[in-house]
Amino acid sequence: MGPKTPMPEQDFFRHPLREQINLKHPLVRLAELINWDRLGVLMSESFVSSKGRPASSPRLIAGLLYLQHAFDLSDEEVVWQWVENPYWQVFTGETYLQTEPPIDPSSLTRWRKRLGEAGVEELLAETIEAAKRAGVIKAASVKRVIVDTTVMEKAIAHPTDSRLLERCREHLVKAAARHGLKLRQNYNREAPRLGLQIGRYAHAKQYKRMRKALRTLRSRVGRVMRDVERQVAQVADPGRAALMELIGRTKRILAQKPKDKNKLYALHAPEVECLAKGKARTPYEFGVKVSITTTHKEGLVVGMRSMPGNPYDGHTLAEALEQAAILCDATPEVAIVDRGYKGVAVDGVKIYHPGLRRGITRGLRAMIRRRSAIEPAIGHMKTDGKLDRNWLKGALGDAMHAVLCGAGHNLRMILRKLRLLCVFVLAALFNPSVAADVMV
Repeated sequence: MGPKTPMPEQDFFRHPLREQINLKHPLVRLAELINWDRLGVLMSESFVSSKGRPASSPRLIAGLLYLQHAFDLSDEEVVWQWVENPYWQVFTGETYLQTEPPIDPSSLTRWRKRLGEAGVEELLAETIEAAKRAGVIKAASVKRVIVDTTVMEKAIAHPTDSRLLERCREHLVKAAARHGLKLRQNYNREAPRLGLQIGRYAHAKQYKRMRKALRTLRSRVGRVMRDVERQVAQVADPGRAALMELIGRTKRILAQKPKDKNKLYALHAPEVECLAKGKARTPYEFGVKVSITTTHKEGLVVGMRSMPGNPYDGHTLAEALEQAAILCDATPEVAIVDRGYKGVAVDGVKIYHPGLRRGITRGLRAMIRRRSAIEPAIGHMKTDGKLDRNWLKGALGDAMHAVLCGAGHNLRMILRKLRLLCVFVLAALFNPSVAADVMV
Protein backbone atom coordinates (compact mmCIF):
# COMPACT_ATOMS: atom_id res chain seq x y z
CA MET A 1 0.00 0.00 0.00
CA GLY A 2 1.40 3.35 -1.00
CA PRO A 3 1.76 6.50 1.10
CA LYS A 4 -1.22 8.59 2.15
CA THR A 5 -2.40 11.24 -0.26
CA PRO A 6 -3.09 14.41 1.76
CA MET A 7 -6.74 15.41 1.49
CA PRO A 8 -7.90 18.97 2.20
CA GLU A 9 -9.49 19.00 5.64
CA GLN A 10 -12.55 21.06 6.53
CA ASP A 11 -13.27 21.88 10.14
CA PHE A 12 -15.84 24.59 10.76
CA PHE A 13 -14.80 24.96 14.41
CA ARG A 14 -11.04 25.59 13.85
CA HIS A 15 -9.16 28.32 12.05
CA PRO A 16 -6.67 27.24 9.39
CA LEU A 17 -3.04 27.77 10.31
CA ARG A 18 -2.38 30.07 7.37
CA GLU A 19 -4.94 32.53 8.77
CA GLN A 20 -3.04 32.77 12.09
CA ILE A 21 0.58 33.12 11.00
CA ASN A 22 2.73 35.55 9.06
CA LEU A 23 2.57 34.40 5.44
CA LYS A 24 5.75 36.38 4.66
CA HIS A 25 7.77 34.21 7.05
CA PRO A 26 10.81 32.72 5.26
CA LEU A 27 9.72 29.12 5.94
CA VAL A 28 6.26 29.74 4.45
CA ARG A 29 7.81 31.30 1.36
CA LEU A 30 10.34 28.48 1.13
CA ALA A 31 7.51 25.93 1.18
CA GLU A 32 6.01 27.70 -1.83
CA LEU A 33 9.29 27.40 -3.75
CA ILE A 34 9.56 23.61 -3.39
CA ASN A 35 7.76 21.34 -5.85
CA TRP A 36 6.15 19.00 -3.32
CA ASP A 37 4.09 17.16 -5.93
CA ARG A 38 7.22 16.04 -7.77
CA LEU A 39 8.84 14.88 -4.52
CA GLY A 40 5.65 13.03 -3.57
CA VAL A 41 5.65 11.07 -6.82
CA LEU A 42 9.35 10.18 -6.51
CA MET A 43 9.07 9.12 -2.87
CA SER A 44 5.92 7.07 -3.52
CA GLU A 45 7.91 4.96 -5.98
CA SER A 46 10.28 4.02 -3.16
CA PHE A 47 7.47 2.57 -1.04
CA VAL A 48 5.60 -0.46 -2.37
CA SER A 49 3.67 -2.66 0.04
CA SER A 50 0.68 -4.96 -0.41
CA LYS A 51 -0.41 -5.01 3.23
CA GLY A 52 -0.53 -2.83 6.32
CA ARG A 53 -1.80 0.67 6.80
CA PRO A 54 -0.85 3.48 4.39
CA ALA A 55 2.58 5.03 4.84
CA SER A 56 3.10 8.58 6.08
CA SER A 57 2.66 11.51 3.72
CA PRO A 58 5.73 11.99 1.46
CA ARG A 59 5.60 15.75 2.02
CA LEU A 60 5.69 15.24 5.78
CA ILE A 61 8.74 12.97 5.57
CA ALA A 62 10.56 15.19 3.06
CA GLY A 63 9.80 18.29 5.15
CA LEU A 64 11.05 16.67 8.36
CA LEU A 65 14.27 15.53 6.67
CA TYR A 66 14.79 19.05 5.31
CA LEU A 67 14.18 20.66 8.73
CA GLN A 68 16.36 18.12 10.51
CA HIS A 69 19.41 18.86 8.38
CA ALA A 70 18.78 22.59 8.08
CA PHE A 71 18.70 23.07 11.86
CA ASP A 72 21.02 20.24 13.03
CA LEU A 73 18.47 18.12 14.93
CA SER A 74 18.12 14.43 15.76
CA ASP A 75 15.13 12.34 14.72
CA GLU A 76 13.46 12.80 18.12
CA GLU A 77 14.17 16.53 18.33
CA VAL A 78 12.78 17.36 14.88
CA VAL A 79 9.53 15.47 15.58
CA TRP A 80 8.91 17.15 18.94
CA GLN A 81 9.90 20.63 17.76
CA TRP A 82 7.48 20.15 14.86
CA VAL A 83 4.68 19.97 17.45
CA GLU A 84 5.80 23.26 19.03
CA ASN A 85 6.37 25.26 15.83
CA PRO A 86 3.32 26.16 13.66
CA TYR A 87 5.57 27.36 10.82
CA TRP A 88 7.16 23.91 10.61
CA GLN A 89 3.68 22.39 10.42
CA VAL A 90 2.75 24.69 7.52
CA PHE A 91 6.06 23.81 5.84
CA THR A 92 5.13 20.11 5.92
CA GLY A 93 1.64 20.73 4.55
CA GLU A 94 -0.60 20.79 7.64
CA THR A 95 -3.87 22.76 7.42
CA TYR A 96 -4.75 22.98 11.13
CA LEU A 97 -2.61 23.22 14.26
CA GLN A 98 -1.53 19.76 15.47
CA THR A 99 -0.83 18.99 19.12
CA GLU A 100 0.51 15.44 18.78
CA PRO A 101 3.66 14.14 17.06
CA PRO A 102 2.89 13.29 13.43
CA ILE A 103 4.97 10.09 13.38
CA ASP A 104 7.21 8.02 15.59
CA PRO A 105 10.85 9.16 15.17
CA SER A 106 11.81 5.65 14.02
CA SER A 107 9.71 6.22 10.87
CA LEU A 108 12.43 8.56 9.59
CA THR A 109 14.94 5.70 9.83
CA ARG A 110 12.71 3.41 7.80
CA TRP A 111 12.00 6.09 5.18
CA ARG A 112 15.72 6.76 4.73
CA LYS A 113 16.25 3.06 4.03
CA ARG A 114 13.43 3.09 1.47
CA LEU A 115 14.69 6.18 -0.29
CA GLY A 116 18.32 5.12 -0.50
CA GLU A 117 21.04 7.32 -1.97
CA ALA A 118 19.11 7.98 -5.19
CA GLY A 119 16.04 9.14 -3.26
CA VAL A 120 17.89 11.64 -1.07
CA GLU A 121 19.71 12.94 -4.16
CA GLU A 122 16.28 13.96 -5.46
CA LEU A 123 15.80 15.95 -2.25
CA LEU A 124 19.11 17.72 -2.93
CA ALA A 125 18.15 18.35 -6.57
CA GLU A 126 14.89 19.98 -5.46
CA THR A 127 16.78 22.39 -3.18
CA ILE A 128 18.88 23.44 -6.18
CA GLU A 129 15.71 24.15 -8.17
CA ALA A 130 14.24 26.06 -5.23
CA ALA A 131 17.42 28.15 -5.03
CA LYS A 132 16.99 29.08 -8.70
CA ARG A 133 13.37 30.10 -8.10
CA ALA A 134 14.38 32.17 -5.07
CA GLY A 135 17.14 33.97 -6.99
CA VAL A 136 19.95 32.55 -4.85
CA ILE A 137 21.72 31.34 -8.00
CA LYS A 138 21.26 31.88 -11.69
CA ALA A 139 20.78 29.13 -14.24
CA ALA A 140 24.30 29.75 -15.58
CA SER A 141 25.90 29.51 -12.11
CA VAL A 142 26.14 25.71 -12.30
CA LYS A 143 28.50 25.98 -15.27
CA ARG A 144 31.37 27.03 -13.00
CA VAL A 145 31.97 24.99 -9.83
CA ILE A 146 34.46 24.45 -7.02
CA VAL A 147 35.29 20.89 -5.93
CA ASP A 148 36.95 19.85 -2.69
CA THR A 149 37.00 16.95 -0.22
CA THR A 150 36.67 16.72 3.54
CA VAL A 151 36.25 14.03 6.18
CA MET A 152 32.82 13.16 7.58
CA GLU A 153 33.57 11.59 10.96
CA LYS A 154 31.61 8.60 12.17
CA ALA A 155 29.95 8.44 15.58
CA ILE A 156 32.52 6.13 17.18
CA ALA A 157 34.78 6.39 20.20
CA HIS A 158 38.48 7.00 19.65
CA PRO A 159 39.80 3.54 18.73
CA THR A 160 42.29 2.14 21.21
CA ASP A 161 43.37 -1.51 21.38
CA SER A 162 42.15 -1.99 24.95
CA ARG A 163 38.71 -0.52 24.23
CA LEU A 164 38.23 -2.57 21.06
CA LEU A 165 39.26 -5.77 22.83
CA GLU A 166 36.92 -5.09 25.75
CA ARG A 167 34.02 -4.38 23.37
CA CYS A 168 34.67 -7.69 21.61
CA ARG A 169 34.62 -9.58 24.90
CA GLU A 170 31.42 -7.86 26.07
CA HIS A 171 29.59 -8.64 22.82
CA LEU A 172 30.77 -12.25 22.82
CA VAL A 173 29.63 -12.80 26.40
CA LYS A 174 26.22 -11.24 25.71
CA ALA A 175 25.81 -13.28 22.52
CA ALA A 176 26.68 -16.49 24.40
CA ALA A 177 24.06 -15.73 27.07
CA ARG A 178 21.48 -14.87 24.41
CA HIS A 179 21.97 -18.18 22.59
CA GLY A 180 22.27 -20.30 25.74
CA LEU A 181 25.98 -21.11 25.38
CA LYS A 182 27.89 -21.94 28.56
CA LEU A 183 31.34 -20.31 28.81
CA ARG A 184 34.19 -21.67 30.90
CA GLN A 185 35.08 -18.12 31.97
CA ASN A 186 33.72 -14.72 30.94
CA TYR A 187 36.31 -12.50 32.71
CA ASN A 188 33.65 -9.97 33.68
CA ARG A 189 35.74 -8.84 36.65
CA GLU A 190 39.31 -9.16 35.37
CA ALA A 191 38.97 -7.68 31.87
CA PRO A 192 37.49 -4.25 32.84
CA ARG A 193 40.18 -3.92 35.51
CA LEU A 194 42.87 -4.63 32.91
CA GLY A 195 41.37 -1.94 30.67
CA LEU A 196 41.62 0.62 33.48
CA GLN A 197 45.23 -0.38 34.18
CA ILE A 198 46.19 0.00 30.50
CA GLY A 199 44.80 3.53 30.44
CA ARG A 200 46.62 4.50 33.62
CA TYR A 201 49.93 3.05 32.45
CA ALA A 202 49.62 4.91 29.15
CA HIS A 203 48.87 8.18 30.96
CA ALA A 204 51.93 7.67 33.20
CA LYS A 205 54.05 6.73 30.12
CA GLN A 206 54.84 3.35 31.65
CA TYR A 207 54.68 1.65 28.28
CA LYS A 208 56.34 -1.63 29.28
CA ARG A 209 53.68 -2.30 31.91
CA MET A 210 50.98 -1.11 29.49
CA ARG A 211 52.04 -3.60 26.82
CA LYS A 212 52.16 -6.42 29.35
CA ALA A 213 48.61 -5.68 30.53
CA LEU A 214 47.48 -5.40 26.90
CA ARG A 215 48.90 -8.83 26.10
CA THR A 216 47.02 -10.26 29.08
CA LEU A 217 43.77 -8.66 27.95
CA ARG A 218 44.27 -9.95 24.41
CA SER A 219 44.78 -13.49 25.68
CA ARG A 220 41.59 -13.29 27.78
CA VAL A 221 39.53 -12.10 24.80
CA GLY A 222 41.03 -14.86 22.65
CA ARG A 223 39.95 -17.50 25.19
CA VAL A 224 36.36 -16.24 25.20
CA MET A 225 36.30 -16.06 21.40
CA ARG A 226 37.58 -19.63 20.97
CA ASP A 227 35.11 -20.89 23.58
CA VAL A 228 32.21 -19.35 21.65
CA GLU A 229 33.59 -20.57 18.31
CA ARG A 230 33.67 -24.19 19.55
CA GLN A 231 29.96 -24.02 20.41
CA VAL A 232 28.72 -22.04 17.39
CA ALA A 233 27.30 -25.22 15.80
CA GLN A 234 24.69 -25.36 18.59
CA VAL A 235 23.19 -22.02 17.53
CA ALA A 236 20.15 -22.05 15.22
CA ASP A 237 20.46 -20.68 11.70
CA PRO A 238 18.86 -17.20 12.18
CA GLY A 239 21.45 -16.19 14.79
CA ARG A 240 24.41 -18.22 13.60
CA ALA A 241 25.36 -15.84 10.77
CA ALA A 242 25.46 -12.82 13.10
CA LEU A 243 27.53 -14.75 15.64
CA MET A 244 29.99 -15.87 12.97
CA GLU A 245 30.32 -12.27 11.80
CA LEU A 246 31.07 -11.17 15.38
CA ILE A 247 33.70 -13.90 15.70
CA GLY A 248 35.27 -12.83 12.40
CA ARG A 249 35.53 -9.21 13.50
CA THR A 250 37.01 -10.29 16.84
CA LYS A 251 39.68 -12.29 15.01
CA ARG A 252 40.55 -9.23 12.94
CA ILE A 253 40.95 -7.09 16.06
CA LEU A 254 43.03 -9.74 17.79
CA ALA A 255 45.36 -10.13 14.79
CA GLN A 256 45.77 -6.52 13.66
CA LYS A 257 48.93 -4.58 14.48
CA PRO A 258 49.62 -0.82 14.69
CA LYS A 259 51.13 -0.53 11.19
CA ASP A 260 48.63 -2.76 9.40
CA LYS A 261 46.37 -1.50 6.61
CA ASN A 262 42.58 -2.00 6.50
CA LYS A 263 42.32 -2.12 10.25
CA LEU A 264 39.03 -2.37 12.12
CA TYR A 265 38.43 0.82 14.12
CA ALA A 266 34.94 0.09 15.48
CA LEU A 267 33.25 -3.21 16.16
CA HIS A 268 29.81 -1.96 15.07
CA ALA A 269 31.06 0.08 12.08
CA PRO A 270 33.59 -1.88 9.99
CA GLU A 271 33.34 0.70 7.17
CA VAL A 272 35.18 3.37 9.22
CA GLU A 273 38.53 4.44 7.81
CA CYS A 274 41.45 6.35 9.30
CA LEU A 275 42.22 9.49 7.29
CA ALA A 276 45.26 11.66 7.93
CA LYS A 277 44.55 15.27 6.89
CA GLY A 278 47.69 16.93 8.23
CA LYS A 279 45.88 18.99 10.87
CA ALA A 280 47.80 19.90 13.99
CA ARG A 281 44.78 19.63 16.29
CA THR A 282 43.48 16.34 14.80
CA PRO A 283 46.20 14.39 12.98
CA TYR A 284 43.80 11.51 12.26
CA GLU A 285 40.06 11.49 11.64
CA PHE A 286 37.91 8.37 11.61
CA GLY A 287 35.11 8.29 9.09
CA VAL A 288 34.81 8.55 5.31
CA LYS A 289 36.03 11.00 2.68
CA VAL A 290 33.30 13.20 1.16
CA SER A 291 33.53 15.11 -2.13
CA ILE A 292 31.71 18.47 -2.20
CA THR A 293 30.81 20.49 -5.30
CA THR A 294 29.56 24.08 -4.98
CA THR A 295 28.82 26.88 -7.40
CA HIS A 296 31.80 29.17 -7.89
CA LYS A 297 30.08 32.46 -7.12
CA GLU A 298 27.35 31.72 -4.57
CA GLY A 299 28.63 28.59 -2.80
CA LEU A 300 25.43 26.55 -3.25
CA VAL A 301 25.97 22.78 -2.99
CA VAL A 302 25.27 21.13 -6.35
CA GLY A 303 26.87 17.77 -5.57
CA MET A 304 27.89 15.81 -2.49
CA ARG A 305 28.98 12.20 -2.37
CA SER A 306 30.80 9.90 0.03
CA MET A 307 33.97 8.28 -1.34
CA PRO A 308 34.70 5.04 0.58
CA GLY A 309 38.16 3.56 0.41
CA ASN A 310 40.01 6.86 0.97
CA PRO A 311 40.77 7.43 -2.73
CA TYR A 312 43.19 10.03 -4.05
CA ASP A 313 41.37 13.36 -4.45
CA GLY A 314 42.00 13.52 -8.18
CA HIS A 315 40.32 10.16 -8.73
CA THR A 316 37.06 11.51 -7.25
CA LEU A 317 36.75 14.50 -9.59
CA ALA A 318 35.01 12.78 -12.52
CA GLU A 319 32.45 11.21 -10.19
CA ALA A 320 31.76 14.53 -8.45
CA LEU A 321 31.25 16.41 -11.72
CA GLU A 322 29.01 13.65 -13.06
CA GLN A 323 26.77 13.90 -10.00
CA ALA A 324 26.59 17.70 -10.32
CA ALA A 325 25.61 17.38 -13.98
CA ILE A 326 22.80 14.94 -13.12
CA LEU A 327 21.39 16.96 -10.20
CA CYS A 328 21.56 20.33 -12.00
CA ASP A 329 20.61 19.02 -15.44
CA ALA A 330 23.58 20.97 -16.82
CA THR A 331 27.18 19.87 -17.30
CA PRO A 332 29.82 22.02 -15.54
CA GLU A 333 32.24 23.66 -17.95
CA VAL A 334 34.86 24.96 -15.48
CA ALA A 335 36.01 23.31 -12.24
CA ILE A 336 38.29 25.04 -9.70
CA VAL A 337 40.18 22.62 -7.45
CA ASP A 338 43.13 22.63 -5.07
CA ARG A 339 46.60 21.20 -5.66
CA GLY A 340 45.48 17.73 -4.57
CA TYR A 341 43.76 17.34 -7.96
CA LYS A 342 46.86 18.27 -9.97
CA GLY A 343 47.31 16.37 -13.22
CA VAL A 344 43.69 15.17 -13.52
CA ALA A 345 41.70 15.78 -16.71
CA VAL A 346 37.97 15.36 -17.35
CA ASP A 347 36.52 15.39 -20.86
CA GLY A 348 34.66 18.59 -21.67
CA VAL A 349 35.62 20.37 -18.42
CA LYS A 350 38.42 22.90 -17.90
CA ILE A 351 40.28 22.19 -14.67
CA TYR A 352 42.12 25.02 -12.89
CA HIS A 353 44.12 24.83 -9.68
CA PRO A 354 46.53 27.17 -7.82
CA GLY A 355 50.04 27.18 -9.20
CA LEU A 356 49.16 27.27 -12.90
CA ARG A 357 51.24 29.79 -14.86
CA ARG A 358 50.86 29.25 -18.59
CA GLY A 359 47.89 31.02 -20.16
CA ILE A 360 46.53 32.34 -16.86
CA THR A 361 45.08 35.82 -17.30
CA ARG A 362 44.22 38.26 -14.54
CA GLY A 363 40.56 37.19 -14.64
CA LEU A 364 41.46 33.52 -14.42
CA ARG A 365 43.82 34.22 -11.54
CA ALA A 366 41.01 35.93 -9.61
CA MET A 367 38.70 33.01 -10.38
CA ILE A 368 41.26 30.49 -9.12
CA ARG A 369 41.88 32.56 -5.99
CA ARG A 370 38.21 32.20 -5.11
CA ARG A 371 38.66 28.43 -4.71
CA SER A 372 39.08 28.94 -0.96
CA ALA A 373 35.44 30.09 -0.74
CA ILE A 374 34.43 26.44 -0.37
CA GLU A 375 36.27 26.15 2.95
CA PRO A 376 33.81 28.29 5.00
CA ALA A 377 30.94 26.41 3.30
CA ILE A 378 32.39 23.15 4.62
CA GLY A 379 32.86 24.77 8.04
CA HIS A 380 29.21 25.88 8.14
CA MET A 381 28.05 22.39 7.16
CA LYS A 382 30.00 21.01 10.12
CA THR A 383 29.02 23.64 12.71
CA ASP A 384 25.51 24.65 11.62
CA GLY A 385 24.63 21.32 9.97
CA LYS A 386 25.24 17.65 10.72
CA LEU A 387 28.38 16.98 8.67
CA ASP A 388 30.65 16.93 11.73
CA ARG A 389 29.31 13.57 12.99
CA ASN A 390 27.44 10.83 11.18
CA TRP A 391 25.11 8.62 13.22
CA LEU A 392 23.67 6.59 10.33
CA LYS A 393 24.68 2.95 9.96
CA GLY A 394 26.86 1.43 7.27
CA ALA A 395 28.25 2.67 3.98
CA LEU A 396 24.72 3.47 2.77
CA GLY A 397 24.23 5.66 5.85
CA ASP A 398 27.43 7.53 4.97
CA ALA A 399 26.20 8.17 1.42
CA MET A 400 22.74 9.37 2.48
CA HIS A 401 24.00 11.53 5.33
CA ALA A 402 26.44 13.38 3.07
CA VAL A 403 23.74 14.20 0.50
CA LEU A 404 21.26 15.35 3.17
CA CYS A 405 23.91 17.63 4.71
CA GLY A 406 24.25 19.32 1.32
CA ALA A 407 20.46 19.77 1.13
CA GLY A 408 20.43 21.32 4.61
CA HIS A 409 23.15 23.78 3.63
CA ASN A 410 21.16 24.86 0.57
CA LEU A 411 18.04 25.41 2.65
CA ARG A 412 19.95 27.64 5.08
CA MET A 413 21.21 29.71 2.15
CA ILE A 414 17.69 30.10 0.73
CA LEU A 415 16.27 31.07 4.13
CA ARG A 416 19.03 33.65 4.56
CA LYS A 417 18.14 35.15 1.17
CA LEU A 418 14.43 35.28 2.06
CA ARG A 419 15.18 36.95 5.40
CA LEU A 420 17.23 39.64 3.66
CA LEU A 421 14.34 40.30 1.28
CA CYS A 422 12.02 40.76 4.27
CA VAL A 423 14.47 43.27 5.77
CA PHE A 424 14.60 45.25 2.50
CA VAL A 425 10.80 45.31 2.30
CA LEU A 426 10.48 46.60 5.86
CA ALA A 427 13.18 49.20 5.23
CA ALA A 428 11.36 50.37 2.12
CA LEU A 429 8.12 50.75 4.07
CA PHE A 430 9.58 52.80 6.91
CA ASN A 431 12.39 54.67 5.17
CA PRO A 432 12.41 54.46 1.35
CA SER A 433 15.58 56.52 0.97
CA VAL A 434 17.63 54.27 3.24
CA ALA A 435 16.32 51.17 1.46
CA ALA A 436 17.32 52.62 -1.91
CA ASP A 437 20.86 53.30 -0.61
CA VAL A 438 21.11 49.74 0.73
CA MET A 439 19.93 48.22 -2.56
CA VAL A 440 22.47 50.32 -4.47
